[in-house]
Amino acid sequence: MNEFSQTVSVTIVANDPLARAGLATLLAAEPDCDIVAQMSLADWLADLEQNDALADWPQAQLDGVVWDIGWEPVTSLPEEEPFPLPVVALLPDDTAVPQLWSLGIQAMLRRDAPAAAIVAALHANLHGLATLDPDFVTAVLPGPPLSAESLPAFSELTPREHEVLTLLAEGLTNKAIARQLEISDHTVKFHVNAILGKLNAQSRTEAVVQATRLGLLLL
Repeated sequence: MNEFSQTVSVTIVANDPLARAGLATLLAAEPDCDIVAQMSLADWLADLEQNDALADWPQAQLDGVVWDIGWEPVTSLPEEEPFPLPVVALLPDDTAVPQLWSLGIQAMLRRDAPAAAIVAALHANLHGLATLDPDFVTAVLPGPPLSAESLPAFSELTPREHEVLTLLAEGLTNKAIARQLEISDHTVKFHVNAILGKLNAQSRTEAVVQATRLGLLLL
């Protein structure tokens, strides 16, 4: 992935062919956006299943995905692993926001967002920043600020767990974390489960949010 490239290369995902074509036309007019491919959700998920690491991605220079959710309920998505590259999701309302956030999608805008805002969100996501429509924020972070005392049976993370947590915050998959730390996939999964338990989190992304609120991570 070329994180600091001025032009971003994107794949457009939408079940509706007309929505795909319209979004492609909209984004193609932006000088810093290059449309690599257009595909349905089923085809995209098939690519995700076949390519579990970014290095295996068919378009090696692909920077991210712009996904028009449409009006249908979001189903058949990965339950544990985050997506291997940045995704900007376009939604009609905040119904699916918590589910998508739990899957590591940190750029969510309304379907009528202007092209410049969509491209800016992708640029921001490539640099580790979350981008949410103002109306979606409370769907992600509805509660008051946390403290260690507010978490039941909170216990400190081990040095190794903190290493894993830091890599989770960078969006790495279990396989990528295992390669970087030179440990097995099974060991990574063990550490991830321990982190979720200690932070009372239901997902990897929620663990990162909790850890950031507690001052365990500086993002």
